[in-house]
Amino acid sequence: MEKYRFTYNDIHRTVRSLAARLVAAGCQPDVIVAIGSGGFIPARILRSFIDKPILTVGVAYYDNDNQPTDQPRKVQWIEEAERILQGKRILLVDEVDDSRSTLEYCVRELLSHQPASIAVTVLHNKLKPKRGSMPPEVGLYLAGLDLEDRWICYPWDAADIDDHDRQAAASSL
Repeated sequence: MEKYRFTYNDIHRTVRSLAARLVAAGCQPDVIVAIGSGGFIPARILRSFIDKPILTVGVAYYDNDNQPTDQPRKVQWIEEAERILQGKRILLVDEVDDSRSTLEYCVRELLSHQPASIAVTVLHNKLKPKRGSMPPEVGLYLAGLDLEDRWICYPWDAADIDDHDRQAAASSL
């Protein structure tokens, strides 16, 4: 099976580009919400360009055998979400838009806290039919790269980062 492999430098460049596109689109979030665990590192890099606080949520869509479940489920949520998110402009960040189920679930949960607006950004969008849909309240959706539907190997998942980087260099896009 062909895979995509991205280095930390690749990720940083993609986030830098996304930050510029977000600013150009007029996105001015009050808070960044990172979906864990894949959205943690992109959100932190994004904070270097858009200096806003980061809140995190944990949502599981895969089981222990890495198989998708019927529905995403909360693992961790923002304490006092109603007070913290109400009336705020939220930028939701994740690493990949695969089935869109996790993004849809998180957006709908965030909407229940009456934010002023929600924008969504992901590093990578897989070009394939989606199980979930983006709620119409999402004012802006940006993906760093659109990719064919292949497995993505991120550097933060690598046990041996040197081997990961060698493979990434050998199979660059």
